[in-house]
Amino acid sequence: MKIGLYFGSFNPIHIGHLVIANHMAEYSDLDQVWFVITPHNPFKKKSSLLDNYQRLEMVYEATKDYDKLKASDIEFNLPQPNYTVNTLAHLQEKYPDHNFSLIMGEDNLNSFHKWKNYEVILENHHIYVYPRISNTTVNNQFNGHKKIHPIDAPIMQLSSTFIRKAIKDGKNIKPMLPKNVWEYLDEMNFYR
Repeated sequence: MKIGLYFGSFNPIHIGHLVIANHMAEYSDLDQVWFVITPHNPFKKKSSLLDNYQRLEMVYEATKDYDKLKASDIEFNLPQPNYTVNTLAHLQEKYPDHNFSLIMGEDNLNSFHKWKNYEVILENHHIYVYPRISNTTVNNQFNGHKKIHPIDAPIMQLSSTFIRKAIKDGKNIKPMLPKNVWEYLDEMNFYR
């Protein structure tokens, strides 16, 4: 089975994430897309980051009605700070019959050469890239690479940061979240 791994803090998961993941599952050769919830991103302030299991619950709620989309807590029990190359090795060992690929935004491809052991990742895994609107030019270093596949997915300008701020400011952002996620956030009083 071909699995696309979509990493993120998903703080919270929103319809933009679902649109991209579903597009990858429907319009590429991937069989499923797993949302890999990252326990702690060293580049993000932890204060606004909900608990790992609360974010896992939101991803589960958002994906439970989609056969091709799954929530994954695979990184929760790996040593921190964790690197993608380690997660991939762990997954390959745990699921030897699966073939794992990465899903990333065009902007992340620009810094991909700075990732730990990025050559090992490219040697063993494919990368599916979705477009982003950005002022930076895409790194041509990977243009035409046989393992990097640009996917013409819808461009989503929605961000979790925007949603958290809107909730704090008392704005109605209900249409931007899957119904179950909105109900969970509202009930738990998150981001207010």
